[in-house]
Amino acid sequence: MSNDASFWDHLDELRSALIKSICAWLVLTVAAFCCKDWIFAFLMAPLGEGQTLINIDVTAQFVTHVQVSLCVGFVVALPLIVWWLYGFVAPALYQNEKRYSLAFMLSSLLLFAAGVALNYLVIFPFSFRFLSAYEVSGVVVNQISLGSYMSLLLVLSVLMGLLFEVPVITWLLSKLGILRPEHLKKYRRHVFVAILILAAVITPTGDPFTLLLVTLPVYLLYELSILIIR
Repeated sequence: MSNDASFWDHLDELRSALIKSICAWLVLTVAAFCCKDWIFAFLMAPLGEGQTLINIDVTAQFVTHVQVSLCVGFVVALPLIVWWLYGFVAPALYQNEKRYSLAFMLSSLLLFAAGVALNYLVIFPFSFRFLSAYEVSGVVVNQISLGSYMSLLLVLSVLMGLLFEVPVITWLLSKLGILRPEHLKKYRRHVFVAILILAAVITPTGDPFTLLLVTLPVYLLYELSILIIR
């Protein structure tokens, strides 16, 4: 009976954490929706001078506004969501596990934010300007749609954020006994080539400077991973 009570108590705690998380997300989504001018001025800043976007769908601008508000609301609410979920699982952890899990979550958030920032400030502006000016024929005129612009920004942001998670992922794999420092050292050259190829795909400008701006931070994070799991 006590086991049943304990189970339902834990279920109530989980439900409480989820309800608070959803409420925080919705409230911050509404706040983001009301800050349309500021948010879209920020998102459109990489366009540069003289660049415009087109819209051919009656509902596209409103739908984009709602989608962006949901994304911004979730991003702003994410630290609270992580903290509430951590509060749910923390009682079941040992003291050293609490310390490691908290450091893991904070590092994940900070590294993901760093990857997104690098994309917004460097990678996306270069990639967008190159792709929007690229043409296969003089008879084809590039007219970039709002949806295409936002999709490219979102995909590159998520991709760079995930790439910056390399140290925390390798640390977790090492704690699980799946990965050892020797493995990372052995495949250094292979990883560098793989990162270089991936960077070339992400930044199709052909500019060596931009290529290095993507390759070097990610590879340095790989080297940092080796130091962390020693």
